Amino acid sequence: MEGFLFQASIFLAAAVIAVPLAARLGLGSVLGYLAAGIVIGPVLGFVAGHETEELQHFAEFGVVMMLFLIGLELEPRALWDMRHRLIGLGGLQIGLTTAAVMAGTMVLGINWSVALAIGLVFALSSTAIVLQTLSEKGLMQTGGGRSAFSVLLTQDIAVIPMLAFIPLLALPKTPDMILGETIKRAREGDAPAHAEGAHEAAASFIQSLPGWGVTLVTLGAVAAIILTGIYLTHPVFRYIHHARLREMSTALALLIVVGIAFLMNLVGLSPALGAFLAGVVLASSEFRHELESDIEPFKGLLLGLFFITVGAGINFTILFGSFFTIIGLSLAVIILKGGILYILGRIFSLRGRNLWLFTLSLAQAGEFGFVLISFSGQQNVIPRAMTETLLLVVAISMLITPLLFILYDWLSHRIDESSEAQEPDEIDARGPVIIAGIGRFGQVVNRLVRSSGFDTVVLDHDLSAIQRMRRFGIKGFLGDPSRPELLHAAGLKEAKVLVVALDSPEATTRLVAFARRERPDLHIVARARDRTHVFRLYQAGADDIVRELFDSSLRAGRYVLENMGLSEFEASELEKTFYKHDRHSVRELAALWNPEVPTVENAAYISRAKELESELQTMLLSQLEESAANDLPDKDKEGA
Repeated sequence: MEGFLFQASIFLAAAVIAVPLAARLGLGSVLGYLAAGIVIGPVLGFVAGHETEELQHFAEFGVVMMLFLIGLELEPRALWDMRHRLIGLGGLQIGLTTAAVMAGTMVLGINWSVALAIGLVFALSSTAIVLQTLSEKGLMQTGGGRSAFSVLLTQDIAVIPMLAFIPLLALPKTPDMILGETIKRAREGDAPAHAEGAHEAAASFIQSLPGWGVTLVTLGAVAAIILTGIYLTHPVFRYIHHARLREMSTALALLIVVGIAFLMNLVGLSPALGAFLAGVVLASSEFRHELESDIEPFKGLLLGLFFITVGAGINFTILFGSFFTIIGLSLAVIILKGGILYILGRIFSLRGRNLWLFTLSLAQAGEFGFVLISFSGQQNVIPRAMTETLLLVVAISMLITPLLFILYDWLSHRIDESSEAQEPDEIDARGPVIIAGIGRFGQVVNRLVRSSGFDTVVLDHDLSAIQRMRRFGIKGFLGDPSRPELLHAAGLKEAKVLVVALDSPEATTRLVAFARRERPDLHIVARARDRTHVFRLYQAGADDIVRELFDSSLRAGRYVLENMGLSEFEASELEKTFYKHDRHSVRELAALWNPEVPTVENAAYISRAKELESELQTMLLSQLEESAANDLPDKDKEGA
């Protein structure tokens, strides 16, 4: 017990020290976890190799839970809608990478079946590291992030046929291997007959099956998970729900994940893969959100523990013994895989930052590589002497991944935004209203103006947004709205109104300032992110500034007032008063705002803001009292 508590203290202390430090240095939490593992394992020796292996089996539940949560977000219909990107981009990446690694391995004189298994191992990337880093950096919704997610999803799904196919590549067993297995079974036969013994007996039986038998067992386990998810989980969920005990719901969620992990381990498959399948099956369940909230806290902690064990599990003795070979192989995998990803990214219309994000984020090997290597060794597909080296190559490539994200950050700051854009359209129309940006905000403005009988010229640099508009019969032009030549081609000199509805606050401010210099008489309506952005746009010369959430927030506040007992008229009048006072306040505070001084340190600004807030409260309360007095019957008024 003391040994377990000591290990737990060491791991937690290492994480608490290393991860915040790495995050503060801009290196990301994953590199912090990996570095913490290296320090407490190979460097300081607090954790031995066998202890790391035992802990890694426990920590792999972080990956299992992550895949389960990913599956919960993907209904089968959503997978079907993504089929073109999954089969096209993801399928080509797996196929080309497998073929390239297999060819390179065969050049080194390795048998084709072993080379094919190695190719399958390195065709996979690290779902855990990539998704964690994309989420931390806010890159998940970018074009490169979505493409990377599609490929990772394809890889996770592809592990199922890989695990079913690998036993068919098994090499013939040598007499020494048969003798070793016989001795092992004889020793296991002396073990006590309890649950663990039964489990080992079942695992030994499965391993003794021929290749086609293992494949059938694999497919049977997958089918069992799918059928259980479809037919058995719903009545169990309803039964637990009627108990109305929160802890039972959490226990059921953990039971699903742990039970699947046990079944998949029993047949020699990846627990994470089974959890992903179960998540997809349960994605359409009415209990999906409850499952997510129950599993999420466990996932984060265990996933961090998994990264620590990867760092702690690096065998520096073997690494230093063949240092240049292992590092060279790791870099060769990253370069080869990155080259294939770069070509595929260009074929699938990724450019600039998105292309480099897609290329660098997926160039490593992944945690499923550990599973495939171990499974291949058990099935006598990859020789045991080779597995240690391959495991190290996978671990080193994962360790390099955070550095690849740092390289992406460096490149992204040096890529000109205009180099990412498609070739702009030739603008052959002009109108009195120019709308720059056709996202959610610009779409509503455009619909209202056009439906009222006025022509608009729409500019946007997002090709998918322009194509989406054209499907509905609305013409738009592809191009960066902040480029002067495009604005002039759209009729900036003759336009009456310019609507700036770009997503980027910086680009919005630059465009407003440019348009004001070119046309002092032009009426400019600009979208603002927040109040500080309002001040910047005010200084840049915008006439009407609309905070993107201000009007919708006001309407929500009016609904609250109505449900607190006010009439619709009273709530509406208070809303109007608030709106007028806020516009007045913004103008006053804009004169006190100083871009060189943080708002929280601007004493004059804070003082006037407090006064204006007090004035607003007095106005609204007075208005309510007046409204209540007007509602009194005449007799009550005379008495008052």
